[in-house]
Amino acid sequence: MTVNNGLEGVVAAETVLSEVDGEAGRLILRGHRLQDIAGRHSLEWLTAELWRGFVPGDLSEAAVRRDLGAARIAAFASIAPLLPQAAQLSPVEALRLLLAAVPDDAPGLPLRLTATIAVGLAAVLRTRAGTTPLPPDPALGHAADFLRMVRGCAATAAEAAALETYLLTATDHGLNASTFTARVVASTRAGLASSVTAALCALKGPLHGGAPGPVIDMLDAIGAPENAEAWLDAALQRGDRLMGFGHRVYRVTDPRSDVVKRAVESLGRNTGRVRFAEHIEQAALAVLAHRKPTRSLQTNLEFYTALLLEALAIPRDAFTGVFAVARVIGWIAHAHEQVAAERLIRPQSRYVGPLPLAA
Repeated sequence: MTVNNGLEGVVAAETVLSEVDGEAGRLILRGHRLQDIAGRHSLEWLTAELWRGFVPGDLSEAAVRRDLGAARIAAFASIAPLLPQAAQLSPVEALRLLLAAVPDDAPGLPLRLTATIAVGLAAVLRTRAGTTPLPPDPALGHAADFLRMVRGCAATAAEAAALETYLLTATDHGLNASTFTARVVASTRAGLASSVTAALCALKGPLHGGAPGPVIDMLDAIGAPENAEAWLDAALQRGDRLMGFGHRVYRVTDPRSDVVKRAVESLGRNTGRVRFAEHIEQAALAVLAHRKPTRSLQTNLEFYTALLLEALAIPRDAFTGVFAVARVIGWIAHAHEQVAAERLIRPQSRYVGPLPLAA
């Protein structure tokens, strides 16, 4: 047996859902390049594309928009008794609690889980801020309604479009840690709600979905452009990771980063903050090239995601929760695909501990 602790290069599944080409910097979602989707299609459209053939029912874009709106209404009613307790937790821990309350036999389970994350995150943020959670508006798209529920007022068309662009980029991305977790749990036939809850727990980790918030912490700590190189170099000397840089698969710039950067710029606000971030990006790439010349560490999705969510007035400790608003759609598709494969995921390990004395 060949041992590979990180499973790099190990093909654990065949999928029709997404391809991540790390050498070319390319992401394909159900036969479509990310660049051809972003800004041209809705989150409901991509949901229909990813779920088609796996989730039963009408999966036209219009039907998904209608049914997801109805699912948000149902989710809002079901989470109400849990909000006082959930609001005392961090946003991701609160979502873990709310998902755990969704039974595996709930009607319309894929839509219910998708709705619970968006509605639950918005309601928890408002509850902990001492404001009343807003019920969903089923007439709105998922991205626009989420922003409205978080902030208490309707989003502008530009804001809703920018958030939707980000959600499209984050919906699915191959066998990342959380998606692989969803497939492992699904392969045991534990049920879809269990698969999604387990995936959320994996997303919580700072090496996976927990990076966007610390990007803002890093920008704040640097403070001014002239401090960038010294701050970044000192961080690397301490052994710290530079949040927003490097990816397990991509050896060139993460294609999602460019898409989200354009979404930030489309808002036409806080230009100084964007220019400052660009300066930090270039300084970080130069320091990384100098300190780690044998590794290709490029800008990843989290860097400009942090700027976008900050511009949309999302609390930084909720950034990972917003990631889950999108990624749950991919988790659901992968869980269904794994169940259809009818194969329990069960890799082997090599024992390197002590042997019994008798041996």
